[in-house]
Amino acid sequence: MNKITAAITCVNGYVPEHKLTNQDLEKMVDTNDEWIMSRTGIKERRIQNTPGLATSDMAVEAVNGLLKKRGITANDIDLIIFSTVTGDMIFPSTACVLADKIGAKNAFGFDLSAACSGFLFGLETGAKFIESGKYKKVLVVGGDKMSSIIDYTDRNTCIIFGDGLGCVLLEPNEDGYGIVDSILKIDGSGRQFLFQKAGGSLNPPTHQTIDAREHYVYQDGKTVFKFAVTNMAQVSADIMERNHLTADDVAWLVPHQANLRIIDATAERMGVGRDKVMINIDHFGNTTNGTLPLCLWEWETKLKKGDNIILAAFGGGFTWGAIYIKWAYNTPA
Repeated sequence: MNKITAAITCVNGYVPEHKLTNQDLEKMVDTNDEWIMSRTGIKERRIQNTPGLATSDMAVEAVNGLLKKRGITANDIDLIIFSTVTGDMIFPSTACVLADKIGAKNAFGFDLSAACSGFLFGLETGAKFIESGKYKKVLVVGGDKMSSIIDYTDRNTCIIFGDGLGCVLLEPNEDGYGIVDSILKIDGSGRQFLFQKAGGSLNPPTHQTIDAREHYVYQDGKTVFKFAVTNMAQVSADIMERNHLTADDVAWLVPHQANLRIIDATAERMGVGRDKVMINIDHFGNTTNGTLPLCLWEWETKLKKGDNIILAAFGGGFTWGAIYIKWAYNTPA
């Protein structure tokens, strides 16, 4: 019997209809389109602005679409891993909420929190359940309603983030396709540079924390940028070296969509040209856990069976990593 690997067999995504453009932000904070574009590469981002809708509702749209594409039902799902930092509630898990909303009666599941690296961590975790031989269909969901924790009076953060979500189905493969290797890292000493100060057990909600606007994302941009440029680029090069891949061997780089300059630095470190880099930051912004699966969703028809793909990300914590995937299927145009 050949070794079992976890292969992505289907991918889907969802973004809200409402667009928040740079011109819109010019009316909200002291900024302008040229300033935003030169520093981030973002033109617009999607916002889920319908009252009463949460992260799980975006997941319902994406997952139901995936199930239809794959020709299976929610009852076929064995496990749901939901990578997010904007769960519907502190508890129960958004995986539980999603399972109920889609009718996944036979699945267990949990949420995974690793900031913008969460989808990578979720893929690696899901792969191990597949490789065990016990589980056949693992749903890995990554996405966030970042607008729920963004201060739209803070021009340093409100220009960056958007709402969106993607998902993939992992299934067993014995032909060498799927997740081949991963390098994943954390460094908690970086927690003070990108975090949400209040809302957890350290600083529970009070009138004081609310008045101080401590339930929103805080970012020390210069420190985070320096860390991301160095570590996301390095780990991407490291996984290529460990698997004896050259730039010519890599079909696609799928980088976290936080900043166009960081994406370019990662591609340059790998020796990969822009024509091999998935970029959608211009129209989606940074959707945190959603950036990588949304890229796969948008580029799915261009992916070919056997393509060598490198996924790379970094996030608050700090967290970072890269995963090497050999793509498992051809998508009909």
